[in-house]
Amino acid sequence: MIERTYQDLSAFRVPKGFRGRSLLAVQLWWIVQALLFRPSPQVCYGWRRFLLRLFGAKVGKKVLVRSSVKITYPWKVSIGEYSQIGDSVVLYSLGHIVIGGNAVVSQGCYICAAGHDPASPTFSIYQDSVFIDDEVWLAAQCFVCPGVRIGHGSFCNVRTLVTKSLPSGRAFVGSPAREVCLREELTPMKIGELGVRQENDG
Repeated sequence: MIERTYQDLSAFRVPKGFRGRSLLAVQLWWIVQALLFRPSPQVCYGWRRFLLRLFGAKVGKKVLVRSSVKITYPWKVSIGEYSQIGDSVVLYSLGHIVIGGNAVVSQGCYICAAGHDPASPTFSIYQDSVFIDDEVWLAAQCFVCPGVRIGHGSFCNVRTLVTKSLPSGRAFVGSPAREVCLREELTPMKIGELGVRQENDG
């Protein structure tokens, strides 16, 4: 019995121009990321903004990007002003990743803007842009799939899997993401001196 071929990686090819820059530029960025970006002290946000802009990223004022963030192609990344990108975030920017202003992408999140066709024997690669609108908060270890848009002001709780676009102003949880309420309906926490969380009444 001859088995069907599901994946023949010898036939895999990256489409011409897919990376958006030359292979030399890609390798140069990876060297800079390893030697100048990642070892930089935590407080050197301005330095990391400079390096990202040098390689074509659009980075707004006062953006905070941690040194442990991994960015595949910075020239396909846009981050709005005052946004924060936390420790060990991966911006897998084979496609464009657009993050709005005042947005938070918390530690360990993975934003994926590309994938492969599981029905293709040649493992065909595709890119599909991701849009994270203004004032969105992705809590720790969220995964955002290619082609997704997360609407203005929405909140995704810890380890939420976002497989499709989400509307604005909602709170989501789970795998896959499910809406739990409007974000404005979340009960504010009581936070005391020194930032210590206190129990709410009732």
